[in-house]
Amino acid sequence: MMGTGTFAEPTFNGLFGGRHPVVGLVTQPDRPRGQERGSTRQAERGMLDIARQHQVPVLQPDSINTPEGIAGLRAFQPDLLVVAAYGQILSRDVLAVPPHGGINVHASLLPKYRGAAPVAWAIYHGETRTGVTIIKMSVRLDAGDMLAQEAIGIGPEETAGELEARLAPVGARLALRVIEEIASGSEHGAKQDTAAATKAPKLTKEHGLIDWSRPATDVVNQIRAMQPWPTAYTYYRRRNQEALRVIVHKATASAGPLEDTALPGQILFSSDRSSRLMVGAGQGSEVEIWELQPAGKRRMSSAEFIRGHRLQEGDCFGRQEP
Repeated sequence: MMGTGTFAEPTFNGLFGGRHPVVGLVTQPDRPRGQERGSTRQAERGMLDIARQHQVPVLQPDSINTPEGIAGLRAFQPDLLVVAAYGQILSRDVLAVPPHGGINVHASLLPKYRGAAPVAWAIYHGETRTGVTIIKMSVRLDAGDMLAQEAIGIGPEETAGELEARLAPVGARLALRVIEEIASGSEHGAKQDTAAATKAPKLTKEHGLIDWSRPATDVVNQIRAMQPWPTAYTYYRRRNQEALRVIVHKATASAGPLEDTALPGQILFSSDRSSRLMVGAGQGSEVEIWELQPAGKRRMSSAEFIRGHRLQEGDCFGRQEP
């Protein structure tokens, strides 16, 4: 097994209920708590606990593609690599170690969303369906033949972390089925349509910065997609004061239309909105923020934020600099 974090755990656990012995675990090196980030899959200690429980040897190389990493993998004498959210691209030499190569549990309906963050980008782009694909691993990223695939719906308020948690057991079930097909020689692969492929690159902190000129639905999708990491954020800007960084945890979209004077990022005021945090967005739409977290403070409701900051006409959200 090669994998990291909560997305990989159901597959790893499931292997112990099968008839094929698990000869080893390859997972990411331990990192200080402050560096565990990216998504739910970045906290690898659960995988180590499972390995210890079943007395499975563990390999944690900085890179599995080095001669040392390959030698450690070869010492396990594996017949098949089962990979889920491992976090490293495997070289041709790594894939050549086991006679049956490797299979990958990928959290998208390939060929859409090839890459490191398929769940987040599916939500970001407003998809209503996603799923899991088991692929025969190749040197090209997520481009191998598809051995199994299953779709599920995406909830309208579901975050990336919540969706990934639902996809994980689906991936485990499909992986176990494919393993048995490989063992019996009955697996069947389907080629991916390269022309339909889209990318899901690794997330960075910069992906969380909200662009209020986008329509409200797109802003809300971004907020959902960036959880649990890097989180969506903006800056609260007030006249003659330093901009305050604010994480936006929960928001909903309204189609509008707004009055023509409403600008993207503008905080809106009216008699029925005194305790509601409404923000102008693109194409005459608006976002209602429900939960947010100012820098250095705890997560709070919009009503608490309003009481604590005495919002004034002209206050807005946006980039750090106007």
